[in-house]
Amino acid sequence: MPSLTEIPNLGFQITLVAGWLGLILVVAEGLNRIFSVNTEVSRKIVHIGTGNVILLAWWLNIPAWVGITASVISGIIAIISYQTPILPSINSVGRKSLGTFFYAVSIGILIGWFWTIQQPQYAALGILVMTWGDGLAAVIGQQWGQHKYRVLGSQKSWEGSLTMLFVSFIICSAILLVVQGNNELIWSISIAVAIVATGLETFSKYGIDNLTVPLSSASLAFFLNQFF
Repeated sequence: MPSLTEIPNLGFQITLVAGWLGLILVVAEGLNRIFSVNTEVSRKIVHIGTGNVILLAWWLNIPAWVGITASVISGIIAIISYQTPILPSINSVGRKSLGTFFYAVSIGILIGWFWTIQQPQYAALGILVMTWGDGLAAVIGQQWGQHKYRVLGSQKSWEGSLTMLFVSFIICSAILLVVQGNNELIWSISIAVAIVATGLETFSKYGIDNLTVPLSSASLAFFLNQFF
C-alpha cells in the first residue's frame, strides 16, 4: 500500500472516500424515493457499496482517526434514522434491527485495532466478508432460497447460507493471497473463517451479525496466522 507521501494530501483522501459514500447513498435513496425500489434492495446496495470503502481506506492509507471518526458519525446517523426518516433506504422508523449501527461500530473497531498494528488487511477481510458474504447471501436467499430452516426464530435458507460460506472463503483467500502469497495455511484459515462467519450469520437477530461476523472473521484470521 502507498505511504501518505504518495497521496496528494489528507483532504484528497477524505474527499474521495466521502464522495464514494455519498454516491452510494444518492443511488440508494434515488432508487427508493423515485423508482419505489423495495427498501430491502436499496438497503443491500448501501450495505455492499459502503463496505467497499474499507478498500479505499486501505489503498490510500487513511489515518486510523479518520476511519474511527467516520464510523462514529455513521453510527450516530444510523441511531437517529431509527427515529427520524432521514434515510429510508437504510433504516425505516421503528425497525427492530440495529444492523446499520452495528455495521458502523464494527468498521470503527477493526480500523482502530488493525490500523494501529500495521495489519490493515485483517480489517478489510472482516468488513468484506460481511459486506459481500452477508449481502449476497441475503439476495440469493430471498430470490432463490427454496430450502428453508430456522435458527432461534430466524428463517434462513440453505442457498443463502452456502452463498455466505462460498463468498467468505473467496474473500478471505483473495486478501491473504495478495498480502502473503500462496501457501497451504491460507486455505486452511479461509475455510475456518468461512465456517465461523456462516455460523454467526445464521444468528442474525436484531442485526447483531453485522458486529459478530466482521469482528470474528478478522480476529480469527489474524490469530490463526499468528499461531501457526
